[in-house]
Amino acid sequence: MIYLAILLLVISFGLYLIGRGKSVRELKVPLLFSTRVLTPIAVILFIFSSLTVVPAGHVGVLDTFGSVSEYSLQSGIRLRNPFADVVKMSIQTQETKETMVTPSKEGLPVSLEVSLLYHLDGNEAYKVYKNVGTNYIETIVLPQFRSVVRSVTGSYEAKALYTAERETLAKKIQSELGISTKSRGVVSESILIRKVTLPEQLSKSIEFKLQAEQESQRMDFVLSKERKEAERKTIEAQGIASFQAIVTQGISAQLLEWKGIEATEKFASSPNSKIIIIGSGKDGLPVILNASEK
Repeated sequence: MIYLAILLLVISFGLYLIGRGKSVRELKVPLLFSTRVLTPIAVILFIFSSLTVVPAGHVGVLDTFGSVSEYSLQSGIRLRNPFADVVKMSIQTQETKETMVTPSKEGLPVSLEVSLLYHLDGNEAYKVYKNVGTNYIETIVLPQFRSVVRSVTGSYEAKALYTAERETLAKKIQSELGISTKSRGVVSESILIRKVTLPEQLSKSIEFKLQAEQESQRMDFVLSKERKEAERKTIEAQGIASFQAIVTQGISAQLLEWKGIEATEKFASSPNSKIIIIGSGKDGLPVILNASEK
């Protein structure tokens, strides 16, 4: 657009020089190609050439005839050098997935499905463009990613990749990868280990071991439950024994004799027919032989 504006200005200026003091009719030039029309059009094109729109989540790197500016344009409508090309580079989070077979510490082949979340550092975008170009993903991210994953995985045993140590492995990969890519203008956000496939025989062995450990934990739980139940019964028996001991201490011969007298008095005052036999001995209690109603 800027070159078209320049061309129109040149034409307009040429017409002006040729037709100084002459009218459009005298020059026999169509009104569309007159200086009065071409000049405003050229000015408008020049103004629009000085504006650019940088999409959200991007920065604009200015490349003026091979000279890269250290100042990057932020998202929005921005003024720029009309002779500079604006290379728009994404700084949004991106994902790269890799499926690779890498040896473990014992030398066993382990298949990994790993994802890397990363983004371009907006402040370093001009350096990446200048030193690497727009294909920095293939040049920087992927080779470093693959190298670090293989290096870190090789320091772990295969069974560790099948257990909770996978999270530790992912953090270590992210840490080492972040150091190597940050200096190149790329920020590593996180590593996700999606799938781990071990040799079949090793997988079965690990699964058997895990099942045995779970069964052992289940038996520990059962034994603990039984011990607590035995403790509960012991405490309950001790409580009953204590209660009986207290009750026994509170019962005396005088109390039993008094209760017997009270019962005899109540039977004697009842309106029902009855035969009451007083027990033998001085502590004998009454015995009811017939308690039928009248």
